[in-house]
This record gives sequence, structure tokens and C-alpha cells, in this order.
Amino acid sequence: MTNKPRKIKTAGEPNRGQPVKIKSKSKLVLANPIRHPRPGDSNSIAASPRQHRQVSAPSSAPKPISEDSDLIYGRHPVLSALESQRGLNRIWVTTRLRYDPRFHHLILQAKENGAVIDEVEPKRLDQITDGANHQGIAAQISPYTYIELHELIAQAKSVTDPVIVVADGITDPHNLGAIIRTAEAIGAQGLVIPQRRAAGITSTVVKVAAGALENFPVARVINLGRALEELKEAGFWIYGTAVTGSEPLHTINFSGPIVLVVGSEGEGLSMLTQRSCDVLVSIPLLGKTPSLNASVASGMALYEIYRQRSLNTLYLDKLQKPL
Repeated sequence: MTNKPRKIKTAGEPNRGQPVKIKSKSKLVLANPIRHPRPGDSNSIAASPRQHRQVSAPSSAPKPISEDSDLIYGRHPVLSALESQRGLNRIWVTTRLRYDPRFHHLILQAKENGAVIDEVEPKRLDQITDGANHQGIAAQISPYTYIELHELIAQAKSVTDPVIVVADGITDPHNLGAIIRTAEAIGAQGLVIPQRRAAGITSTVVKVAAGALENFPVARVINLGRALEELKEAGFWIYGTAVTGSEPLHTINFSGPIVLVVGSEGEGLSMLTQRSCDVLVSIPLLGKTPSLNASVASGMALYEIYRQRSLNTLYLDKLQKPL
């Protein structure tokens, strides 16, 4: 009997790795005094098999601009950017809105400053914004220009009893935008954010802030601990938000220059940041919900500061005139 050649089995396709599990983002909570070590950032992405190249006519359908691009849309955010002469690379606008009295002269001014103006149909804006509520206008903004910390301190101290907000590692751009919007509305003088492990000023932040960034400076620092020490040397009193081991918010007498430090999502203030604070404050909760979203907590704390100071303000126009 003749021995038949033995067949050697070859792999038909490359071995696949284990599926990557992606954990959903946890909700923002009020600062936690104990910050657990952040797990190592692992951004490995499984490579997909290479597809065969097909020769075909180019598609005429335009691709939507991703959320990571510097795209803002909606009448109020774009109008605020135009009024403050924010650097805009390109503007997409419907014919009807372009000649609206609120936008027409501002769009002409932006064009003189180098912006490209595209008069488009609403369907085109739907494609650009990926179906978002654009309200007839969108714009591609230039990268945000941060202010230096010493400049922020100088600007803040030009008013009486200034308030500066510090965000310790807020990674969700929606919450960062909400904090900026509330802080500007309440009357704070600026924001400080760390350069690492935190969200920067993206188009999403600009959109959620709803125009507040056009009148609200933001400083981005490399070392948050050193920044807090610099604020102390400038005469600011540092108040950090924490869930336990802190004083109730309503029992604190907020006076003089103040820095309000808000913790990151899920982890709260780092231990190093807590040591840099003069006082840790908390918001007493009566319900079963154990914590608050960081943007909500910062809004409540900022309003308490405003409430106390408004009680100490003498409104001459409301005093009764002598008979």
C-alpha cells in the first residue's frame, strides 16, 4: 500500500484576539475624599481585516463632520462666536438665516476676517451636523486659546471678591460645558482645568456652554497643585467639594476671593488636591441618592456663594425714600 502524502492544515485567516470590553462612563458625582488609583489607560484597538480595494466612481454624498472636529451649530452658540469675533474657519448657513438682521453684518465681518461662507440647503447642514438640531447654521471654529493662570488671576482680582472655579479632572465634555455655563451665569471670573486626564475646550464643550465661553476665560495648567498654591499666594481661599469629612455648605461663610474646586467623575478630588484645599465642603442630601453630578454640585455651591454675598449687598435703589 502506497502511503498518501499527509495534508498540512494552514490557518485560513489570522487568529483573532479576545474581544475588547469597553466600560461605560460612570456618572459624575460630588467630590469623593478617597480617590482610587486610575487603571492604566489601554487604548488598544483590534485591527480589522484589510478589505480589497474597489475601483468605483467617487461618492457625491458629503461625509458628516465628526464630533471631534471643532464644529459648533445652533443660532445662539454661533451668534455668540460671531459677536465676540471668535476665529472661525468656515460657516455653513441657510439663505434665510444669512440675511437675517442678527446674522448678516456679523457674517460679512467674519468673511472679511478670513472665514469661508457657504450658503447651503438645510439638508446639507443635516449631513454636516449628523442630524443634529443646527437651526440653520454651523461653523468650524479655530482651536480654543487658553489664558495663562497669572493673567486669569490679574483679571479676576480686578473685581471685588472674585470667584474662580477649578475642575479637577472632569472628563465628560458635557459636564464641563454645563459647569462653564453655570459659572459664567452666576458671575464667576474664570475656570482652571488640568492639562492631563481631563477634557479640554472642544466643540462639544462650546455647544453645551451655549455662548458662555465667549465671556469666560479658561486657564489650562500642567500641575494643578502648583496652580492652587499660586492662587493661595494671590489671596484666594480654596474650598474643595467632598462627600464625607467636610463642612456642610450652608455653614460656611464665603467671603473674600474664593476658589471652588470640583472633583472628577466617580473619583472625586485627588488626595493631593484635598491637601491643597483650605476647607472641604459638602452638600447635605436627604434622599436615597448618595451623590450629585459634578456640574449640579458646582451650580449649587456657586449659588450659595452668590446668595450669601447678595444678602450683604446694599441695594440703594430698593431703599425706601424718606417722606
